[in-house]
Amino acid sequence: MKTKGIVTGITANLVTVKVDGPVAQNEICFIELRGVKLMAEVIKVIGEIAYVQVFESTRGLKVGAPVEFEGHMLELTLAPGLLSKNYDGLQNDLEKMEGVFLKRGEYTTPLDEEKKWKFKPIAKVGDKAKAGSWLGEVPENWIMHKIMVPFKFEGTYTVKWIAEESELTIVDKIAVVTDEEGNEHELNMVQKWPVKIAITAYKEKPRPVKIMETGVRVIDTFNPIAEGGTGFIPGPFGSGKTVLQHAISKQAEADIIIMAACGERANEVVEIFTEFPELEDPRTGHKLMERMTIICNTSNMPVAAREASVYTAMTIGEYYRSMGLRILLLADSTSRWAQALREMSNRLEELPGADAFPMDLSAIISSYYARSGYVILENGETGSVTFIGTVSPAGGNLKEPVTEATKKTARCFYALSQGRSDSKRYPAIDPVDSYSKYLEYPEIISYLDERVEKGWVAKVHEGKNYVLRGKESYEQINILGDDGVPVIYHDRYWKSELLDFVILQQDAFDKIDGNNSMERQRYMFNKVIGICRKEFGFANFEECVDFYKTLINAFRQMNYSEYESEAYKKYEKNVDSLIEKQATA
Repeated sequence: MKTKGIVTGITANLVTVKVDGPVAQNEICFIELRGVKLMAEVIKVIGEIAYVQVFESTRGLKVGAPVEFEGHMLELTLAPGLLSKNYDGLQNDLEKMEGVFLKRGEYTTPLDEEKKWKFKPIAKVGDKAKAGSWLGEVPENWIMHKIMVPFKFEGTYTVKWIAEESELTIVDKIAVVTDEEGNEHELNMVQKWPVKIAITAYKEKPRPVKIMETGVRVIDTFNPIAEGGTGFIPGPFGSGKTVLQHAISKQAEADIIIMAACGERANEVVEIFTEFPELEDPRTGHKLMERMTIICNTSNMPVAAREASVYTAMTIGEYYRSMGLRILLLADSTSRWAQALREMSNRLEELPGADAFPMDLSAIISSYYARSGYVILENGETGSVTFIGTVSPAGGNLKEPVTEATKKTARCFYALSQGRSDSKRYPAIDPVDSYSKYLEYPEIISYLDERVEKGWVAKVHEGKNYVLRGKESYEQINILGDDGVPVIYHDRYWKSELLDFVILQQDAFDKIDGNNSMERQRYMFNKVIGICRKEFGFANFEECVDFYKTLINAFRQMNYSEYESEAYKKYEKNVDSLIEKQATA
């Protein structure tokens, strides 16, 4: 029998309920308001009083309203059909909802239960299986969607019956398995899983062992992110976060893209809905949306729904990871998620931390980021969830609590600079402040030595040193003037500019320059580093400036030319000629 209760207090989206039976943390309940049921989640229990956060507007709600508890946590429906969907944080299909504005208490079925899928069995009668074991597969767009033993199953099961290759709906029976006690369990393609509990249907979760290539030079060359790794992109408004997300989502070595708009402004979410479906997928030639799912909660929605969206996105990512796929999860912006945590914490009258955020903000962020990772499945296949969040610090202040808390957890820090953005140096990732801790991992160093070239990490650090020394030289030139410093200062500065313009800057809207293979990045970086190591002996700073400006223009023409094409080779000869001429001058 379900536990019931009545509303005893209302503070915006925080409602206190007096219950007549047991309730659990994170349990779902429905509050009745004039015939409309409002979904809520238990966030705190003290005696017979449950504190619940309501996922809808509580306008008009009164003390005494009846409440019914469901006996389960907020769950997702996991089955074929998730790709190409636009969901809110509660997995309501936004395309099924009528009108421009969401109606309070309106919930939709997330998947089509009548559509037929071409089921093909993988397991055989007599096979042993456990949670997450693959029983069959169906084609979902161009992805082979694995049908698995439900993650809630414990112990070992034996396949007693498996459907033959046929057209089936997600609710049709596809298998019968028996547990260790001989009990039979009928399975279909659907399973439920609570969003705030990580899916752990894998053998082990080792440290990342390889890099996820994104085609973005400032990431792949200077600050690479590992497959199954974590990173975040903090930056002020207008610094290019959205375009960078577009570039990474199109070009990254991932099978599935999940975009969580967890509380961004409504107009930015509209951009996601209108622009992402139009993006061409360079890997397949189809629309990127065919291998993508969008989870949307704008900042004008109730904070509770905003908070749920990041967990919904991660759970879908873990589900596809269990199929041996590589998942890229982009969250824009986790600052709004943290603001939701702050609002609920304040309403609960908890002891506040910095800027009134919860005292345990770092722990909450860490526990969420920890759900990403590279895993080895029971059958030996591998899968991964690579998580990149964006942070929107007020006024571009990278010392604010959300940024600081995220830095403690994420292994890659891609700081967007207002100065670089204002000077149109895109991507505006600051090459000095940004970093990748994966460059310290022996596994990653070995991978780069084998995949790129021996000693690659040392060369990357050398490049970063040139950039840092160039910045220091620029500060001296800016203070003392062009004639007030030795020519060597100009040489150092322009070598850093050469690295900046050729390697760090990239045109995301150009078909060729927007996506660079690792082979091309290695070749160009080696060529630029080779120049940085040379001593040209300029007579004066004007000669130095003219040489490097001409050289940069020639290199940029190479960046806009197809790799190893005739045009590319022509511009490369021009570069070599300029270097030889200056070296012998």
